[in-house]
Amino acid sequence: MDKKTDFYTFRGYHLRNTRRQENLTPSMEDYLEMIYRLSKDSGHTRVLELATALNVQPPSASNMIQRLAERNWLVYEKYSIVRLTEKGRERGAYLLNRHRILEEFLLFLGLEDVLEDTEKIEHNISPAAVTGLERLLAFFDSNPDILAKWQTFYRGQV
Repeated sequence: MDKKTDFYTFRGYHLRNTRRQENLTPSMEDYLEMIYRLSKDSGHTRVLELATALNVQPPSASNMIQRLAERNWLVYEKYSIVRLTEKGRERGAYLLNRHRILEEFLLFLGLEDVLEDTEKIEHNISPAAVTGLERLLAFFDSNPDILAKWQTFYRGQV
């Protein structure tokens, strides 16, 4: 079989893809995304603020912060503020944008409570698929007549 038709299990795809990029768990991605959100304006956040935003206990947030610091995603000194490194800011911006695109796409489909689905999908979608969804949304935004046809069609199906 050629590479475009090889089939893998979900785990097989995951293992294949983690060899190509820096290995971040879904939980690590959630933390980086939230740290980016919280520190966008001030340039930093604190453990308690992060723990509250993610609905986790402060010790759990501290442990993850230490793991991310060891991998050079952020800088943290115990009992101090959390700052993303340049690498962390770049990945955080990407993660937040990916989240926004997926959320917007699910809303476009007419779904109402999209946060849980967005969270589940975002850790399993390729950057190429995210770009495709972003282009599709931009296409509909720039073609209101086609968007109106889609909305009429979609409402008739639901």
